[in-house]
Amino acid sequence: MNTQATAANTPRAPIASPLSALSPSTLDDSGKLLIRVTVGFLVLLHGIFKISAGVGFIAGMLAKSGLPGGIAYLVYVGEIVAPLLMIAGLYTRAAAGVVVINMLVAFGLVHMADLFAMTKQGGWALELQGLYLFGALTVVLLGAGRFSLGGIKGRWN
Repeated sequence: MNTQATAANTPRAPIASPLSALSPSTLDDSGKLLIRVTVGFLVLLHGIFKISAGVGFIAGMLAKSGLPGGIAYLVYVGEIVAPLLMIAGLYTRAAAGVVVINMLVAFGLVHMADLFAMTKQGGWALELQGLYLFGALTVVLLGAGRFSLGGIKGRWN
């Protein structure tokens, strides 16, 4: 009897993956945690820079557009407060919505000229801003998940 032919026709057990032991809901909540912390942290870094550099540049852009320069301070809400809430998982959908609005204003005031521009490497000129915008929009749609201070049933999570 040919043992090689018999071994080749024998069904094999699937290879166990460390992720296969986790439930689909645990994986979903882990993904929600990862996206909200990543986007929140990256936007927060922009806000921390603006604390040290000031919002004069934004106030000037607003004034040039006929808007009061004082509303430039709302950038601190969109780039400090909202990302911190996203990271913590409190009022997550609302906080991510504030980041979305913040990014739409940034697109309108600063980045319109590059909206359809490409880099020399073939990428979109606004890749980073697009990541912030669409990452925050994803958090608005998905919510915080259970790995958050607000919990899965928390208000606005």
